[in-house]
Amino acid sequence: MKTSAIYLFLILAVLQTGCKDKITEIFVANSPTYMTYKDMRLAVKQSAASPLVNPGKIYFKDQYIFIVEEMKGIHVFDNTNPSSPINLTYIELPGIADIAIKGNILYADSYVDMVAVDIANLTAIKEVGRVQDVLPYTLPPYDEKYPLAQIDEQKGVVAGWEIKEVKQEINTSYYPVYRDWESGKTADVNTGGGNGGVSPNGVGIGGSMARFGIYLNTLFAIDNTTLHIFSITTPETPIFKKDFNAGWSIETLFTVGDKMFLGSQSGMRIYDISIPNSPLYICDFWHMTGCDPVVVNGNYAYITLRGGNNCGNNVNQLVVVSIAEITKPIELKTYPMEGPYGLGIDGNTLFICDGDAGLKIFDVTDPFTITQHLLAQFPDIQTYDVIPVKGLLIMIGDDGLYQYDYSNIKDIRLLSKIGLN
Repeated sequence: MKTSAIYLFLILAVLQTGCKDKITEIFVANSPTYMTYKDMRLAVKQSAASPLVNPGKIYFKDQYIFIVEEMKGIHVFDNTNPSSPINLTYIELPGIADIAIKGNILYADSYVDMVAVDIANLTAIKEVGRVQDVLPYTLPPYDEKYPLAQIDEQKGVVAGWEIKEVKQEINTSYYPVYRDWESGKTADVNTGGGNGGVSPNGVGIGGSMARFGIYLNTLFAIDNTTLHIFSITTPETPIFKKDFNAGWSIETLFTVGDKMFLGSQSGMRIYDISIPNSPLYICDFWHMTGCDPVVVNGNYAYITLRGGNNCGNNVNQLVVVSIAEITKPIELKTYPMEGPYGLGIDGNTLFICDGDAGLKIFDVTDPFTITQHLLAQFPDIQTYDVIPVKGLLIMIGDDGLYQYDYSNIKDIRLLSKIGLN
C-alpha cells in the first residue's frame, strides 16, 4: 500500500509539471527578417556599378580590384590606371563576406553556400556553380545594445533585423555572430591584364584578413574552428571534399607555397598542405590573446595583435617570429602599436594598418630595429587591410579605398581615393 502511494505521488508530480505554463519573456530585441533559401539561391546577378557603402574585404587580380560590400555583393573596379580607377559593375550576392579567385572563376560565400561565379566577361557575369549547406549558419551584424530574438533556421537565412518588442519562450540557444571572414594572400599570383574580363590564368591576391585561400586545385575557407576544403579541379564546379578541425578562435588564413598559416586569438598555427585534402599539423606559436592576422615572407612571420572588443587583452603589438626552422617558431621581437588590423609585406617593406595611427610603412631588413626604420606614416585614416603588389598599395579603410605608389620607397605618394556614398 505504501509503495502504491509513492507511485501515485510521482505520477501526480509529473502530470502537474507537464501542465505548467511555459515560461515566456517579453523584451525589446533584434528581431530577424528572413530571406528564404530559394530566394537566396536565385539572387546572384549582375547590376549597374554602385557606390561603396559598407566595404569589407579587398581582392586584386589582373588589373581589377574586387571590393566586398558586406553581406550584399561585390564591386568591380578597372584599375588599369590606379590614379583613376573605374567603377565597372556590381555583383549582387547576398550573405557574402569573402572571396578568392582562380583563373576567371570567383568563389564567394553566400550565407550557408559556397558559390562559383564566372567573371571571364565582365559584361556577362553569371553564377556557374554552388555547393549548398556547407558553411555554418551565421548572422549579419546586429545592434549589440539589444539581445537577439529567437532564430528559426527553417524560415531561411537572416537578411536583416528589426528592433521591436518580442514575446517568446525563454531560449538559451547559441547563434553565431556575424562571420567576419577575412581574406588572404594566395600563391601563383598573376598580375597580367585581361581583355574585357579576368584572365583564365593564375590566382589573385587578397588582404591579410583572409579566411579564403587557394593552393593548386584546392579552395580553403576557414571559420572559427573548421577548415572547409573544396576541390576546384574543374573550376566552375567546386566540390566539397571535407571539413577539417583546425583549432579554435581561428580568424585568418595565409598560404605561402605548400604551407598554411592560421591566425587565432591565441596564436599562429602552421600546417603543411602539400596534400591539400589532408592538411598536416606542423606546430603552434602561442602569443597573448588578441585579434590576429599574420603575413609571411621568407624566414619571418609578422603578426599583429589587437586588443579590446571581443579580442581579449588590451594588447596592441607587432610580433616578429622566425620560421627559419618551421617546426620551431621563435619570437624575435615585439613592438608596441596603437590598434593594428591588417598588414602586408613586399620584400623588406612592411605595411601596417594601425588603427587611429593610420597607415605605417617600415623597412624590416633588420627584424630587431623595425620601429627605428619608419619609412612613412599616413595618420588620421582608419585603415582595415592592405594589398601591396609591385609598387602599388591597395588599402581599404572606414572611409573608402586608397591607392599609393611605393615604387620609390623614399617618395610614397597617394594616387587615388574612392570615398563612401
